[in-house]
Amino acid sequence: MFLPIVGYGDPMLRKEAQPITPDYPGLKQLIDDMFETMYTADGVGLAAPQIDRSIQLVVIGFRPYDEKTDTYGPEEERHVLINPEIIEERGEKKYFNEGCLSIPDIHEDVLRPERIVLHWWDENFVEHQEEIDGLFARVAQHEIDHLHGKVFTDRLSPLRKTMLKRRLNDVASGKVHPRYKMKRKK
Repeated sequence: MFLPIVGYGDPMLRKEAQPITPDYPGLKQLIDDMFETMYTADGVGLAAPQIDRSIQLVVIGFRPYDEKTDTYGPEEERHVLINPEIIEERGEKKYFNEGCLSIPDIHEDVLRPERIVLHWWDENFVEHQEEIDGLFARVAQHEIDHLHGKVFTDRLSPLRKTMLKRRLNDVASGKVHPRYKMKRKK
């Protein structure tokens, strides 16, 4: 089932999300619904606060891109991150153009480490800790920010944020109309 996406300006996006345990009610269905929501909205990652749940749950899905051959791989990567934690940042910080389903139609270059050591549990509550890189690392960092009440525009320079202020206010006031359903303020 598609779940409405919380838009920029909603207080849910500024909350610190809570850890979950294996007995979280309806977890499997919620994960399935989050993947459906993410794919329907043409996203590559979705954090639970974006669907109005203040829990530490992220889904990520994409087809890997090979820069050398300029092609996408045939197999999709799918990741479920429960209670994820970035243990260490590694490598250079690089800019990459990011967008967000909660902030439609705004894309900006964001500086993040190219590799991280990530600790998390998967959908079966199997524990993982490994160094990740590429798109997986980029999307994981973006989505983990959501779990800590941050959005990608928080990582922009003050000047760039000022330049985006009107557009961000339009999102916050519901004046944007993406092709997917967004939760509107009451």
